[in-house]
Amino acid sequence: MKLKSDFIVREVNGETVLVPIGDTGFSGMVRGNKTLGAILQALKADVTEDEIVSSLLERFDAPEEKVRADVQKALSALRKIGALRD
Repeated sequence: MKLKSDFIVREVNGETVLVPIGDTGFSGMVRGNKTLGAILQALKADVTEDEIVSSLLERFDAPEEKVRADVQKALSALRKIGALRD
């Protein structure tokens, strides 16, 4: 899966912001923390959920179950707004 090119990611005042730049059917923006920022950074390349979890485990000191749940929640939200290409 990969982030669609119709969305851009920016860092604004310590928050990660995801904004549609094309006709995506989603009008608004998604704001998130450093975890979402790391997930979106990973999604710039074609990756699997497991690869995202692994990269976050290297970066953050958190239990794998918590990281996996956070990744699944973020991916679900990104799919809902049409931001992912599976």
